Amino acid sequence: MAGMAALQGAMASLSISAPGSAGTSSFWGNPLSTFSAPQPGIKFTIKTCPIVMRLKRWERKKCKPNSLPVLHKMHVRIGDTVQVIAGREKGKVGEVTRLFKHNSTVIVKDLNLKSKHKKGTDDEPGEIVMIEGPIHSSNVMLYSKEKNVASRVGHKFLEDGTKVRYLIKTGEIIDSVENWVKVFKEGNSE
Repeated sequence: MAGMAALQGAMASLSISAPGSAGTSSFWGNPLSTFSAPQPGIKFTIKTCPIVMRLKRWERKKCKPNSLPVLHKMHVRIGDTVQVIAGREKGKVGEVTRLFKHNSTVIVKDLNLKSKHKKGTDDEPGEIVMIEGPIHSSNVMLYSKEKNVASRVGHKFLEDGTKVRYLIKTGEIIDSVENWVKVFKEGNSE
């Protein structure tokens, strides 16, 4: 009963005026004339983004209204065999090990190697380590090991209704249960 009375009192204190009339309603877009401090029992929390992105200090990414980054769809997935079609590593073949959907880049195993200088500590000396750098997804193409040809990717439905990816030139189906089992086993072993 007390809750209903409080609700009726709150509704009575609201005044909605028609557009153009003198009033202090925020319903029609007019700002409220008074600022009220938050109630003493209410706590405000700031949500942090759970997505970890590899951005340079000078990079600015386009975000959605909820402050999460815009993630791009890519034609490659982890475990795919790809051929690099542009850049310094053009013509080389490797396997995709990581994806970065916020900037459409992929890491290909043993390609686009860069030297990283690690600083030494008291226990161990510094060293120069070779790491794989990212390659933009538009610079890689899916590759068939059986026919030794690079091809674009297509999508089709099988008889059982599952949607799979296939190579357009060869007709070879990329998405299969065996491939995914192999990828997940390798991911768990690391």
